[in-house]
Amino acid sequence: MSGVPLRVVSYNVHGLRDDRAALTGLIRELAPDVLVVQEAPRRFRWRQKCAALASETGLVVAEGGLPSLGNLLLVSLRVRVRRSWCLRYPLTPGRHMRGAVFAEGAVHGARFTVSGSHLATDPAERPAQAAHWKAELDQVKGPLIVAADLNEGPGGSAWRMVEDGLTGSSGDLPTFPAAAPSRRIDGVFAGPGVAIERYEIISTDRARVASDHLPIVVDLLLPSS
Repeated sequence: MSGVPLRVVSYNVHGLRDDRAALTGLIRELAPDVLVVQEAPRRFRWRQKCAALASETGLVVAEGGLPSLGNLLLVSLRVRVRRSWCLRYPLTPGRHMRGAVFAEGAVHGARFTVSGSHLATDPAERPAQAAHWKAELDQVKGPLIVAADLNEGPGGSAWRMVEDGLTGSSGDLPTFPAAAPSRRIDGVFAGPGVAIERYEIISTDRARVASDHLPIVVDLLLPSS
């Protein structure tokens, strides 16, 4: 199968509250072209904290942080970011505000759009957030990559809504909690024309102490321009 390779890692980093050295060392080892982060810095000095995470992992900030409510996109120098933007979901009174992050990029001339989000823990909130995100995703033209902590498994309505028209992993390996994984609540999905060559949940000893979620590594082939 031909195409331009792109490695994407999706990772809920638990607000950087766990073993920071394990986290950054693992990300460097995985060597993503695109790192889609959930629970990234979003409050006091969030710009400096996001930049520090990028520096420690050998990446650069593409978009996110406070404007996307803790969703963050970091990229390697292979990726040229052409445009980026953030989306905020309607606020449910008394709950956390949430959102999504987007970036249009290119690697060796192959263009793509990547988006990340972190849906609500409340099952009453998730479907509306998923619908809001999906409406924006449906406006994207060309190759699309979607990654999220959906806070529910593949049987949930929000997961099915996000995955509709996309391809993900057919397996059911758990991603949470990292120390003793029992639930699959994180996912990466690819749009038409983007081939998935490898989809792996990283469950090493280092991954179990780096965050409360396990990271997902996906090796993709983008259609050549």
